Amino acid sequence: MEQFAYPVSIKGVVVRGGRVLLLKNEREEWELPGGRIEPGETPEECVAREIAEETRWQVTTGPLLDTWMYYINAAEKNVFIVTYGCYPTGDDEPVLSHEHKEIELFTEAEAAALTMPDGYKRSITAWFSRQRETIR
Repeated sequence: MEQFAYPVSIKGVVVRGGRVLLLKNEREEWELPGGRIEPGETPEECVAREIAEETRWQVTTGPLLDTWMYYINAAEKNVFIVTYGCYPTGDDEPVLSHEHKEIELFTEAEAAALTMPDGYKRSITAWFSRQRETIR
């Protein structure tokens, strides 16, 4: 029986002031901050570390939002994506790292119109929706 192994990427949906934090990658797509999990690290620790590395934002990791397989055409490979809702703990401006081309905060409607994988859009919608329910 053939065995398959896929890279795993843990991503965070961080909303502050009604806007979601997104980064533009080298493929000219917007994406959620996050990255590869390291040995001995929990997914929750991974996403908080990656967000801090990529944006200098400190976050508290919240609930699991979604998991899905993403086929990256340019790289010709599948990546297993895990997304968490995250709570920012400060009010600093996000800082662009060397890993991305742009960093920006978008409203839910703006994010829906961006060039971005549908799985990320689902996760963003889910986190905005959960936050609206919490406010009620």
